[in-house]
Amino acid sequence: MSQQEAMDGAIRHLVKNYSPQGNRVGWLMLASILVEAWDFNVFALVFIFIRDDLSPNPLLLGLAGAATQGGAFVGAILGGWLTDKLGRRVMFLASMVMFIVLGLAQSFVMSVGALVLVRFVLGIPLGSDITTGYTYIMEYLPKGRREVMGNRWQFMFAVGQVIALVVVSVLLAAGMPHVWLWRVMLGLGAVPALIILVLRRDLPETAMWLIRQGRLREAKVISRRMYNDDLDMLPDADVVVTRPSPLAFLADLRKDPVRWRATLYGWTACFDQGGEFSTFAFYIPVLFVMVGVSTPLGTSLILICVYLFGAVGGWIAPAVLPKIGHRGVGMAGFGTVLASLVVAAGALYTGHSFILPFAAAAMLWGHYTAASNCMTIPTMVAKPEYRGTAGGFSYMIAKLPLFLGIFLFPSLFAAIGQANATLFVCIFPLTGLLAAKLLLPEVYGFDRD
Repeated sequence: MSQQEAMDGAIRHLVKNYSPQGNRVGWLMLASILVEAWDFNVFALVFIFIRDDLSPNPLLLGLAGAATQGGAFVGAILGGWLTDKLGRRVMFLASMVMFIVLGLAQSFVMSVGALVLVRFVLGIPLGSDITTGYTYIMEYLPKGRREVMGNRWQFMFAVGQVIALVVVSVLLAAGMPHVWLWRVMLGLGAVPALIILVLRRDLPETAMWLIRQGRLREAKVISRRMYNDDLDMLPDADVVVTRPSPLAFLADLRKDPVRWRATLYGWTACFDQGGEFSTFAFYIPVLFVMVGVSTPLGTSLILICVYLFGAVGGWIAPAVLPKIGHRGVGMAGFGTVLASLVVAAGALYTGHSFILPFAAAAMLWGHYTAASNCMTIPTMVAKPEYRGTAGGFSYMIAKLPLFLGIFLFPSLFAAIGQANATLFVCIFPLTGLLAAKLLLPEVYGFDRD
């Protein structure tokens, strides 16, 4: 058996073995989504207070909200490449350290320009950490289980949003001055980041990455520690391997129709879920206040219920994945979002604003379902040597509409009205629904590592 055959055999062997610590690794990786969800949702909740305190023009304020997504766009592709080049462990430790520092820094800015700059740089480790986390999940859990775990990222996102809403509601009810509240809320994101860093500090590099780097002795040590398996098929000496370039990732995908179509769907779903969330869902707090659904405190309490309902969808989607597959999850999720947005637009057209919380709850249920596998699929079907790049490329696509939507949607509101803007958003779930139906091959349990 050649060295390459032995390395390929070892990777296949690892994929098929169950890791007793796999679930712990998966949850630790997904925990970083709480940090992003906190930052993402908190800004929408304190948007009005920042406006009143710093008095920016609307365009600059929108840029402050979108800046983190712009940074994550850069961090996703840069972090994905560095994850494959430098290793998974280095990247997830570095990303959390950066977020702790920058998360605290945004609490002390004195102008919106400074806030834009800090939040843009803050987005870089956020984008990087998600790509690294998905690589860990795909390399520590066996087929089937790794997909269920990966699909739980939207549930974690919903949990982070609910926690942010609860804390904002408590501080509002306690009477904290608004000029302090937005600074406290932005800075508090550093707390979960610190906890995650401490919990992750002992996690080793993944054996798969070490094998692909030719560092076979370390891979055998890690496998023995994590799996109680010595990988006897591998030699006890390191070997020199040729490292593929990031551009080879796309060329390699085109060679396999299943990988290619599945990845195209993942990219489409990433863009569509980002588009539907960054427009209607992100501005739900502002919309509720604008159309008279409730006061800021009342809106926060309503949204806790709305997001809790959405979180249930985010939990159920991974649970039913083995029964309905990735195609079923995508179709059910995007279909629900489409129907909910049509109802929300109708409520705005007719002035029945009391319908909006119910439409928003159903929309978030569908969104967390549809978005659950858009990162999982491209990362899962990619070859191990390209997993970081695959995750980074997919997350970059997800962040592009988030940046553009948060930045530009208020202008669309003003230009064509709230009802027309809501109806316009339907293009995203409609595209996702058609892609799930016509493009995505069923890849649940995919195993070609």
